[in-house]
Amino acid sequence: MSAWRATMAGLCACLVGIGLGRFAYTPLIPPLIEAHWFAPSDVLYLGAANLAGYLAGALLARRLAARLPVTMLLRAAMVFATLAFFACALPLSLAWYFCWRLVAGLTGGVIMVLAASAILPHTPPGKRGLVSGTIFTGVGLGIAASGTLVPLLLRGGLTETWCGLGVLSGLLTLMSWHSWPPTGTTRALHLVSREGRAVSPLLIRGLVVEYGLNAVALVPPMIFLVDFIVRGLHRGLDSGARYWVLYGIGAMAGPLLTGHLADRTGFGPALRLAYFVQCAAIAVPAFTSGTIPLAVSCIAMGALTPGIVPLVFGRVHELFPHELARQQHAWSTVTTSYAICQAAAAYGFSFLFSRTGGDYRLLFALGAIAVGLGLALDLVLAVTTRRLAERIPTQ
Repeated sequence: MSAWRATMAGLCACLVGIGLGRFAYTPLIPPLIEAHWFAPSDVLYLGAANLAGYLAGALLARRLAARLPVTMLLRAAMVFATLAFFACALPLSLAWYFCWRLVAGLTGGVIMVLAASAILPHTPPGKRGLVSGTIFTGVGLGIAASGTLVPLLLRGGLTETWCGLGVLSGLLTLMSWHSWPPTGTTRALHLVSREGRAVSPLLIRGLVVEYGLNAVALVPPMIFLVDFIVRGLHRGLDSGARYWVLYGIGAMAGPLLTGHLADRTGFGPALRLAYFVQCAAIAVPAFTSGTIPLAVSCIAMGALTPGIVPLVFGRVHELFPHELARQQHAWSTVTTSYAICQAAAAYGFSFLFSRTGGDYRLLFALGAIAVGLGLALDLVLAVTTRRLAERIPTQ
């Protein structure tokens, strides 16, 4: 099985489970409200249901992979993600929709934890940065596809839109079905060498907190961006879709750009720069509604939504260069932290949005503060651990 075909399978999985499974919902929020399928508050809570499902998927992925072949789990996740699209074409009840948005999120969590880890062991070491960036580019492709396809599909109606996304997801699932590398369960990963340099527990704990804060920061653009443009600024659905396409264009390029940056500077410095740019980009909608600033902000927010993922993934591997089991455990832990914080923030921001009468700018300001705190924590830990390392040889 070629590494290229496996990489494309990973890209398709991220595209189906996260790119479309999560982000296609964002441009559908205004039409769902306008068509009276659900009330505005219900639509936002349904968006948060996807994030809760993502948390469940991240928590279950490693346990399932210890009992079932990883390839089988990834194929099943793509199948259920496809079924969720078709199920959402039927607005039978709020509970029905909630369950299927939950399923869509769960499949995304499983794919995020398992897809790249299943492929990288079959990849030459010199190409792993490029491969991981390509895999996570699937998220950006899904964002861009949702921004271009959804407005076109909506001309036929909401039901046709969901079915169209389901057909695309099904085709991608079939295309990648035989491209996954052969994998068994992950039980063997617990038997690893204890060699490798010692890593300060502060760094990995800090990474868990930082990634969680990053997840909080991403909630406003992920859930509220299009609604902010359409209803908050009264610019119409077409304008909202155009900004979402800019977000998707940034997301397509983000993982490859950040991966290239990390190859030149190291994952730690690249991650800190990404936090800084993300903080500035998320703060823009809180202070201005100018066309050019918003466009630049959308591109930057889009680039770093999936672009930070390979940086954190690479940082984990950088901290545990010779210990595969600890890499797996650490990646699962930071992904779970991301899922927990994002699900909590989604419900919290939805509640705050309804209580403040629809104050979009407050949500973006809080998102910028969250990632700013993550950057501050990373800088403090970098200085602290460097000083501790300098003292050890003299003791």
